[in-house]
Amino acid sequence: MFNFDNYYTATDPAIWTGRVDGVDLTGLRWHQVVSTLDLRRPRSIKGCYVLLGFPVDEGVQRNMGRTGAAGAPALLRQTLGNIPLHDVDPAVLLDAGDICCPQHDLEGAQKALAQAVKMIVNQGGFPLLLGGGHEMTYGHYTGLRQTTNGRIGIVNFDAHFDLRPIPAGGSNSGTGFYEIARDEALRGEPIHYLALGIQRISNTKALFEAAAKLGVRWVEADDFHVANQTVINEMVDSFLDGIDVLYVTVDLDVFASPFAPGVSAPAYNGVLPDAFFRSIFTKLIRSEKLISVDIAELNPTYDIDGRTAKLAADLIAKVVCGSKTT
Repeated sequence: MFNFDNYYTATDPAIWTGRVDGVDLTGLRWHQVVSTLDLRRPRSIKGCYVLLGFPVDEGVQRNMGRTGAAGAPALLRQTLGNIPLHDVDPAVLLDAGDICCPQHDLEGAQKALAQAVKMIVNQGGFPLLLGGGHEMTYGHYTGLRQTTNGRIGIVNFDAHFDLRPIPAGGSNSGTGFYEIARDEALRGEPIHYLALGIQRISNTKALFEAAAKLGVRWVEADDFHVANQTVINEMVDSFLDGIDVLYVTVDLDVFASPFAPGVSAPAYNGVLPDAFFRSIFTKLIRSEKLISVDIAELNPTYDIDGRTAKLAADLIAKVVCGSKTT
């Protein structure tokens, strides 16, 4: 029988440590203001950003990728801890702990993740998930789906479509959007999915055909640059017009490996985290339809000089400072 407590661990406040430059508002860093939240003790968290870790790479292992992403939430908290606090009320930053994967039970972990996301949304919070492998997409989506009957649009910054059919060994880090499309079809609805940064070197022809059949819209990494800004902005605007709520997921393997070496599947020729990328990311996180964000596939084992962790932490900070949640 499923028991949420078997998968959930609340955060020890002592993990949030770092440099102290002062105690007035202008000198604060994240570690000085993040409060902890135990999801088993419901309370109003309206307008709060709620960090939730998913220290799991079982799906990466099943997908024959290089493991290590299970260590990402701890590293992200450490990296976030020293980020200076800018333009945000310190009272809105909460850490709700982790959803773990005991005994390789990914299906149970995804169910627990869905329940945690549902709890956060129903209590008025904004889920900000720290992965972990991209297998968390399905659990994240499932939790959101349990809170709305509207059209959930998902923008996925990713080198991969993650539309692979579920193999005999169970779901994995490459099947999340296949599972979402399946569930939406059971509801009589299409999947609303925009993928940015897709690579031909990372997806079979069958996956491109599957994406086209499902009505997925995408931009390949080779085309994701400022020279195409008009077309891409129009595509994003059109996508946003056709949905009710927005969920943004960033698989860090979308970025070129000099900027993001610490991922499960590095891309030598991925997207650049440049001004154009930031303009699209900012457009999305400033959308009034945004309800949730996750960062996936940080792999501390292969990171160099903390580059990938800093990139991920910066994206998280931009969500907190730039979205319209508060």
